[in-house]
Amino acid sequence: MNRRRRIYEGKAKILYEGPEPGTLVAHFKDDATAFNNKKHEIVDGKGVLNNRISEYIFENLNAIGIQTHFIKRLNMREQLIKECEIIPLEIIVRNVAAGSIAKRLGLEEGTQLPRSVIEFCYKNDALDDPMVSEEHITAFGWASPQEIDDIMALAIRINDFLCGMFRAVGIRLVDFKIECGRHFEGDTMRVILADEISPDSCRLWDIDSNDKLDKDRFRQEMGGMLEAYQEVASRLGIHNINTEHKGTGPVLVK
Repeated sequence: MNRRRRIYEGKAKILYEGPEPGTLVAHFKDDATAFNNKKHEIVDGKGVLNNRISEYIFENLNAIGIQTHFIKRLNMREQLIKECEIIPLEIIVRNVAAGSIAKRLGLEEGTQLPRSVIEFCYKNDALDDPMVSEEHITAFGWASPQEIDDIMALAIRINDFLCGMFRAVGIRLVDFKIECGRHFEGDTMRVILADEISPDSCRLWDIDSNDKLDKDRFRQEMGGMLEAYQEVASRLGIHNINTEHKGTGPVLVK
């Protein structure tokens, strides 16, 4: 991909110009970040795992009629995606109290919420991605009321699917974060799922032991992050992923 024009580089991915108009290539990096990049290490092999896990989930979402930017996986670290205009929001769906909601509301971590809760954050690292209301979103023009309705409908459908998918392999979906984008085809615009869904963007707990199988192992310095991601991939039936790239563990980025 070095011969193609780099469009954007984020904390976990690089986007390159795609082979056809309206396409991009997403390259999954091995960078592990937390607290808006205040903590940063290289975990050898993480990008390979996230590419495969996200591919598996997005393919299944496409198959049930949920529109995503995913087209196909190109290789171990890259996938072909539809170009879209990212809406500057992080959409968080919570099923169980953990992370910031437990701290903000004084809830014991692991408490089942009365119902799934959808929260919005303004996507801005310099401001630490502050939580915002629908009123903020429409007032500042980040999304229209109709787009908010579309995003929430997408989030609810994705949550229903993911809860069932993970429960079937002994994993509890505590919460997850998604991003959405505007995809234009001629005169038609549709809000679609973008970015990725992987252990980087979900909280995943073993149903029986409550062992964490997600990025909290990195955030909380628990160790075993790569092994946890491999466990998720294995349970989802993504075969031979461990033989494609054996990670060597985290390397501190100075």
